[in-house]
Formats: sequence, C-alpha cells, structure tokens
Amino acid sequence: MTNLQWPIRIARPAIAEFSAYAARGGATVALHLDANEAPWAPPPVLGADGYNRYPAQQPKALLARLADLYGVAEQRLMLGRGADEAIEVLLRTFCEAGQDSVLICPPTFGYYETCARIQGAGIIEAPLNDDFSYNGERIMAAVRAGQEGLKIVFLCSPNNPSGNSIDLKIVVELCQEFPEILIVVDEAYNEFSDQPSFIDLQDEYQNLVVLRTLSKAYALAGVRAGVAIADPRVIALMLKVLPPYPIPRPVEDAVTSALSPSAMMVHEARLTLWKSERVRVAKALKGSRFVTKIYPSDANFLLLDITDEQALMKGLRKSQIRIRRYGKTLPGKIRISIGSPEENDIALAAFGVAIASQTPDRTGEVHRKTKETDIAVRVNLDDPSITKIATGIGFYDHMLEALAKHGGFGLVLSCKGDLHIDGHHTIEDCALALGAALKQALGNKQGIGRFGAAMLIPMDEAQAQVAIDLSGRPAMGFVGEFPTERVGDFASEMCPHVFESLAQTLGAAIQINVTGGGPRTGAGF
Repeated sequence: MTNLQWPIRIARPAIAEFSAYAARGGATVALHLDANEAPWAPPPVLGADGYNRYPAQQPKALLARLADLYGVAEQRLMLGRGADEAIEVLLRTFCEAGQDSVLICPPTFGYYETCARIQGAGIIEAPLNDDFSYNGERIMAAVRAGQEGLKIVFLCSPNNPSGNSIDLKIVVELCQEFPEILIVVDEAYNEFSDQPSFIDLQDEYQNLVVLRTLSKAYALAGVRAGVAIADPRVIALMLKVLPPYPIPRPVEDAVTSALSPSAMMVHEARLTLWKSERVRVAKALKGSRFVTKIYPSDANFLLLDITDEQALMKGLRKSQIRIRRYGKTLPGKIRISIGSPEENDIALAAFGVAIASQTPDRTGEVHRKTKETDIAVRVNLDDPSITKIATGIGFYDHMLEALAKHGGFGLVLSCKGDLHIDGHHTIEDCALALGAALKQALGNKQGIGRFGAAMLIPMDEAQAQVAIDLSGRPAMGFVGEFPTERVGDFASEMCPHVFESLAQTLGAAIQINVTGGGPRTGAGF
C-alpha cells in the first residue's frame, strides 16, 4: 500500500516544512524585468544569445531529452552538476547533522563519505568481500543494526574502483525489507555493463533512487551534468534544496547537442570500441611483469594488483601516464582507465607489454547541424566491421551502405532531417558531412595514392567508370541518365548532387560516367 506521507516523514523537518526559493529563471517571450538581468547578450561571444538571462532551474527541453534517454517521466528527474550534486542534495535533504547516518560499502566511491562528513551525518560501513563482491548478509545486518537513524544506503554499481556490479537480489531485498530507507544505486558506469539498469525497478520500489552521469559514456565530464532518478515525491523534496540556477546555458546547449538523436549512433559505436578495448587491455596486461592480478570489470577501467610499484610508477611518469593510486586504503593496487586504442598501446608499453606494431585506425567524426538537418558521422577507414546508416531515405541508406562496403571502410551515419518538406537537405547535408569525415580520416594522406580509378564496373543492367583525384581541389563531373525520376523516396536528380557535395568537403576531383540499357530491353552498352 502506498504511504502518502512518505518520503516527507523521513526527510529533515526543516526541508519538509519550508517553501522552495522561487527563482524565475528561463527566458520566455515576455518582457523580463523581474530578475535584474542585463537586457543584452555579452559581446563579443559568438552564440551567446540568451546568456544574459538566468537559466531555468530544470531546463524543460533538456529535462525532456533526458527523460527519453533514461525512459522515465520528467517528474522522476532532478538534473544537477554531475551525479555528485545529486549525492550532496540527497544528504542535505534527508540527513540531519549529528543525528542521521548513511551506509557505504568500502572500498567504493569516496565522495559518499565526503558528503556525509560535510553534512555531519554518521557513516556505517558494510565492507565488500575480499574479491570485492557485495556481501548481502553483511549489508542487511549493518542496516538492521543502524536502522533507527539510517536514512540512505549508497551502492555503486558497477563499483568504483573495483568495477564489479551488484547482485540484483541484494538491492531488491533491501528495498523490500527497509521501505523507509532510501536505497541509492549509483550507475555512473552502467553504459559499460551488460547488467540492466535498476531504473526498471523503480515503479515497484518507491525508495529506490538511481544516479546517472553524462561524464563517462557521453564524454561530457567537463560539462558537469548528471541526474537523480527517483519517486516524484523524493524529487520534489530534493528540488527544494537544489540551488536556483544549477545548469548554466552553455551546459544546457552542450548536453542537448551531445545527446541529439543523430549523435546516439556515434555514441553506440564508440561504446562498442571502448568495451572491446577493455577486453584487449585486460588480456594484454596478463603479460606484464608488474601485474599480478586483473579484477573483472563492467566499467571503463581496470583494478590491478601490482608488484615492484616503484619501478612501474617511474616508467609511467616517464611516459607521462597518470593512473589512480590508493596508497594505504588499497595497498598494492592501482586503477587504470581504458582510453582510445592509441592511448592504450602507449600505456601497455609502459607496463612492459610487447604489442605488435600497428598503425592507428584512420577515423573521422563530424557533427553537422543546420536548421534543416542534424547529422552525425563516424568513419573508420581501417575497420569495416561497423556500418549503420539511418538517413530516413531507404534507397539513400542502401547507397551509402554499398559505398562503405565496396570501399572497405566502416561508416556510422545518422540524420534527422526535414523529410516532411523534401529529401533535398538530408541528401545534400549527409554527403557534405561524409566528405568532411573522410577528409578528417585521411589526415595528411601519407602512404596512399593520390589518384584512384575503377576503370570498369559491370552490373546487371549498367556499367560505370569512376576516377578520383585527392588533390585538395574539389571538382565533379557526372555523365549519365536515369530512366525513372525516383527510386523509392530518393529523387534521381539528387544522385549527381551527392557526389558534387562529397567532392566539395572531401577536397577531391570525382569523375563518373554511367551507361546502361538492361537485359530486359536487349539494349547494349
């Protein structure tokens, strides 16, 4: 049965009883003379329109995007400066100084303890097992022993610094047996794990809180943005404590751009590479004389037992590699983050691991956003294993997939365009973005031929001649006729325009000659 007084009963009385500060925040079409703001945007900052106005405490458009990202209602979200701020707000909302306490499972993320001490809350510990797995019986016993003043249980999954995930049964049992205590699962590294998010259980357990961050998988650590996801009544109390303007407009803009629909396929491709690198690095480190044990990880880092620490650190410093040391708290252990393949190779060399000499993959990433289109492209000239195209135009998808397949390169391209008007902008802008990504991937073009030619490409009903010059001087010639005006939703007249746009941003001369008749008509070439 739902308790209508929960969670007000467990919140600090001072928080439950006072009215939240009413900051206006968030510019509208009204004439705003209510917040003592400047009426002009700051010069000479480009793109700073609206920066003279205070932002909303919870920007509506961004909140809606995050609600879609995590699959929850907006009322279940509190957006703050990283998941760290959510930890701070939870402590300030529910823990009375000198009276209430929190439970942690060391070794774990140290900021839980830091925030608790700042707030004056007591700390109860239920340490992890020797192998860093969560000890359910130990946690339950610690909660029962400190139940009267215990307000929050912090569980990090995957855990930092060990990288392991918590057993679902432990969380469910805690939520069921202690409905008056907040069970907070910090999922900062969830995107790197195969374990489902605990968000899926929140409809069943009103005391389950989940923390998520955009710092890791979405590459926004410098932006500082994260969320608490909880029962709307918990969120309502937390919003009383949250500062009036926690999300600056540049942060709002950066997060909105990074989470645009077109960018999501690029994030997915990066995550696939990231997780494969975690496996490769773990396997390679087994050959290091400095590493005696590698702990399993569901995160984007590895915890290592090491030997001859002084010599290892000397080598790492020489290569200007920074890793996480734990000193007295975890003697003989270090944590190393998983970087790009090139960064990982440098780190492995510092660990004395012999790796086969390899040339870094030639990759290019471009995000093109206009009034008509929002496009993200990722090209890998040396790894054709990932090809995903979504332009909204079926034949164009097929066309680009064929280009990548026969070109022997990987291509991830996603576009959200104004197809309700016409396909012109989508087709043109995708080609422009693809050409820019290919140019980026080619870099200084070292080691490749300037000229390329497919002297004759025979198909069932047509044949083509193609010549390319990567001169840096864009030009395009197209000779060919089309028997129909459209192929599905793709206008035939746009085909030459695709290669014209590609040539412009790639910086290449492209010459194409297409002839055709077809076996059905009996016409020759």
